[in-house]
Amino acid sequence: MKKMLPWLITILLSITLIAIVSIILFRSLFNDPADGTAEKEPVEIEVLSADERVEVTAELNDFRRNLKDPEKVVIISFAFQLDDKKTKEDFDKLLEIEIKPMLSRTLADTSAEELNGSQGEDALESKLLNLINPALPKGKLIKVEITDFIITEL
Repeated sequence: MKKMLPWLITILLSITLIAIVSIILFRSLFNDPADGTAEKEPVEIEVLSADERVEVTAELNDFRRNLKDPEKVVIISFAFQLDDKKTKEDFDKLLEIEIKPMLSRTLADTSAEELNGSQGEDALESKLLNLINPALPKGKLIKVEITDFIITEL
């Protein structure tokens, strides 16, 4: 019996350790709501009136650029919704010197096939959102919308 006691203790400790690790993994992977960590406050979205939206929206009309294929040209217009008036003023100041070059580089690396359909437009809008936000000194860009879009051949 004395020779089996260390083996029994080792087996019991191993089973206990496995049980503890499996409980921790189960809670972290499945985010058990019973432990109270999964409860978060609901996020309330502020709905802006039409006038408030116009005050925080900047427009860029008829931006022209060759695409990746030099035979294709895009004529595109954008509406940029920002979080407040001050951010819109900063955006307007940076439009010519920083935002337009970003748009130009992004469109230069994009083919006409990548812009086809709503998925292509959504991909371009999200890419621009991610590129422009770090360039803003304060505030953030909330939404980029394509308002006019034409691809033509030269």
